[in-house]
Amino acid sequence: MQNKPYAVKLEDIFEGPMDLLVHLIKKNEVDIHDIPIALITDQYLEYINWMESMNIDFAGDFLFMAATLTQIKSKTLLPVHEGIGDDEDDEDPRHEITKPLIEYLQMKSAAEQLSGRNLLGKNIFIRMPGSPDEYPQTQENQFIHAGLFELIEAFQKVLEKMPGEHIVDLTADRVSVKDKISEIIDILEEKNSVTFMELFPRKPGKSDVVVTFLAVLELIKLHLIKIAQHVQTGIIRLFYL
Repeated sequence: MQNKPYAVKLEDIFEGPMDLLVHLIKKNEVDIHDIPIALITDQYLEYINWMESMNIDFAGDFLFMAATLTQIKSKTLLPVHEGIGDDEDDEDPRHEITKPLIEYLQMKSAAEQLSGRNLLGKNIFIRMPGSPDEYPQTQENQFIHAGLFELIEAFQKVLEKMPGEHIVDLTADRVSVKDKISEIIDILEEKNSVTFMELFPRKPGKSDVVVTFLAVLELIKLHLIKIAQHVQTGIIRLFYL
């Protein structure tokens, strides 16, 4: 019986297609009202193709968003005829994604504020113990929450530093994802937190890197760890819960 490639489902981990779009906009430091749709669409499709190649099972919403961005990109390539259409929204196809994106950010901001409160009664909220500092903060070490896409970028940087073609065989793992999860837990039980790069040996193989990445995703899904990003250096750090 052949070993099936290890698959990871993004369901109930964290982000969705809108979060990927927000991540790309922030990464490129562009105005949400003036999105370079061709650039964002190409980068969005690169993420989708990469997740597919890694056997990451994502929701159909990602594909729907990819189709929407591609359609908007196609519209922006059409010649604009002056004097046709008085509605500004009709003149700029990007508004099709800008408006729902702004609404999404407003809803997400409100949800984050509510999630910081512990519901006690209908109109009563109490402060959650230990909530002021989700991650240990000092003047030198300031961390912000990191998500799936920051983790993907950290993983891609590891692969880019490796020589040769970036071809990985998920069916020939010398170390299973289950074993790697146990290994990471042992490390975190001893140190409580560790950087993403510290999880790899000095000269890791491609399969080792992939298995480590999949193990980290599973640990996040199981709510055993949280990941944060250093404000100044951008280094990803894992915290044991």
